Amino acid sequence: MHVLVDLGHTRQLRSPDHELLTLARTLAGGDPVTVLSHEPQPEGLADELAGYGVAALLVPEQEAADLSLTDTALLDAALADSGATLVLGANDADTTEWFARLAVRHSAAIITDAVGVAQDRTVTKSVLAGGYTTTAEPTTELAFVTLAPNSVQTEEVSGGQAPQVKPLAVTVSGPAATVTGTEAAPASSRPKLTEAKTVVVGGRGVGEDFSLIEQLADELGAAVGASRAAVDAGWVEHAAQVGQTGVTVSPQLYLCAGVSGAIQHRAGMQTSQTIVAINKDENAQIFEIADYGVVGDLHKVIPQLLETVRARKG
Repeated sequence: MHVLVDLGHTRQLRSPDHELLTLARTLAGGDPVTVLSHEPQPEGLADELAGYGVAALLVPEQEAADLSLTDTALLDAALADSGATLVLGANDADTTEWFARLAVRHSAAIITDAVGVAQDRTVTKSVLAGGYTTTAEPTTELAFVTLAPNSVQTEEVSGGQAPQVKPLAVTVSGPAATVTGTEAAPASSRPKLTEAKTVVVGGRGVGEDFSLIEQLADELGAAVGASRAAVDAGWVEHAAQVGQTGVTVSPQLYLCAGVSGAIQHRAGMQTSQTIVAINKDENAQIFEIADYGVVGDLHKVIPQLLETVRARKG
């Protein structure tokens, strides 16, 4: 099948992008893979794609002067140019919006938050707060699928030929809006919470000072998360909240401390591959789903863990 991978506005491949490309190469089975970048000049991206079997890298012909050149219009042009029957993208808010609009426009199937896609286009996903695993199969020729982070085992690639970079001319219509100003998001050396392979989370039991959680996260190269109780108390910003009213994560390692494990929190993390919980209450609900549990005071356990991690790192 011909696969189109939408990388959004990325200029350099991230972990979820490697997963998408690995999956696309597997599903294509020798057929061409086309990649779309929404950046006019993604320097070095073509070289990074070498080895993934990408035939062409599509980019906008020019940078948009206003909002009349939409991401949806660009993706629609890429779809027409590539002739793809399966479109893959990251499971984020922007990509989901673009896919949903085009799915309606083309009367095509759309499946979001997938954790796997088979050669026959059967899609596997977790539903109802991770309580069930379901499969769905598109009945239309064209299908859009967003992939949840940390769902595909990536493979190291080397060699191969860099794809041809092909500019896309996009026709705009309708009234244009003008961007009057932009503000860059605060930079952080930590990975994005929804994409991180390791997540360290603190709950009510941590208290106002989250420095232990942050130190452990930095030593493990992890993202920092929090339970709703910690966010509501004002100890951590809302963007770090994991759970039903926060973000959903599915890392390879989920380490939490002082988290009780209420169902609202579990809804956002129970698909994690390995769950480690630290709590002084041996009856805490989090232990019901934890792979490893430590019953003890986190303010004593985490310093010992930090000491061990630092010693092993040399």
